[in-house]
Amino acid sequence: QDFLCLSLLELMKVTGQSYSNVQKLLCKVSLACAPKMQTAYEMKVRRTVNPSSAFLPTSLHGLDEVLHGGVPCGSLTEITSPPGCGKTQFCIMMSVLATLPISMGGLDGAVIYIDTESAFSAERLVEIAESRFPAYFDLEEKLFSMTRSIHLYRELTCGSVLRRIKSLEEEIISKKVKLIVIDSVASVVRKEFDPKLQGNLTERSNFLAKGASLLKYLAEEFSIPV
Repeated sequence: QDFLCLSLLELMKVTGQSYSNVQKLLCKVSLACAPKMQTAYEMKVRRTVNPSSAFLPTSLHGLDEVLHGGVPCGSLTEITSPPGCGKTQFCIMMSVLATLPISMGGLDGAVIYIDTESAFSAERLVEIAESRFPAYFDLEEKLFSMTRSIHLYRELTCGSVLRRIKSLEEEIISKKVKLIVIDSVASVVRKEFDPKLQGNLTERSNFLAKGASLLKYLAEEFSIPV
């Protein structure tokens, strides 16, 4: 992917190859990086064969029924509501759930939580964990393990959010990340882009498109909910 981000001139400098050879090499790398084609039937079969890995249940029975199992793995889920309705609380709860063992409906992995509003509360995280799963988190060791599995990044600008997303691939592998949360994209967009100013709408659209594309790639590549 880094290779594909370079211009033809830069690739010629890096590789020492001629223009025609670089073009051929570029085609080969593009083919290697492109996702393999799959049919809708294959996607359906993959989800039905192992339904436990297809969703992260929310632990809210009514909501899980509406979502046909929970928050889907391998795709993006957007949570919207008026301010103060509990979006951050829901994201924190989902972070706790992702760290739980598979036998308890979790994903037994780590979480990357990108906080753009400085709204994340470690105290609230512990409260939710102890309240929702008192029997499991009665041991301090398990509570400590859960809090260590949630990796928090405070990114307060669109540029820093985008840079963080671009750097996540290696971290997902090394830390066994099973959930990515961004709370929230709308916050940084509102702060930086006034829709009344000329040119801002284009920049805003570019940021949202780039961010969504990168997140969709991570979700699909690692079969995790985002």
